[in-house]
Amino acid sequence: MQGKSRKVVQAILYETIAVLCVAPALSWAFDAGMAHSTVLSLILSALALAWNMFYNWAFEHWEARQAQRQRTLWRRFLHALGFEGGLVLILLPVVAGWLQISLWQALLTNLALFAFFFVYAFVFQWAFDRVFDVPDSAREPA
Repeated sequence: MQGKSRKVVQAILYETIAVLCVAPALSWAFDAGMAHSTVLSLILSALALAWNMFYNWAFEHWEARQAQRQRTLWRRFLHALGFEGGLVLILLPVVAGWLQISLWQALLTNLALFAFFFVYAFVFQWAFDRVFDVPDSAREPA
């Protein structure tokens, strides 16, 4: 699977699993109702989905121009770090506002989510590439 369909399937599958993990965790951590936490998870997911589409487009654009295009462990690490680091900054004001907590508390919350999602993004992308194969951008030119 390549191109836009690959990106859409990857992003939707990634975010669906994320909501199923994050909503109960937020509900438990903030003693909030499951409905309140699920709505927040869906908002975070929608923002993450938009970031995912942009970030992966930009990453693959960069990747396709590299002399060595194979997805090494280091490249996967950089991919996950860039994605999750950018997402922490994007979601900071949303988490603070929705949970009515300080920016500091929101940052700590985002860092906890980052720790989970950093590992999740790495493992998910590896598994996704194993199931659907790597994108053309990660293939050596013929």
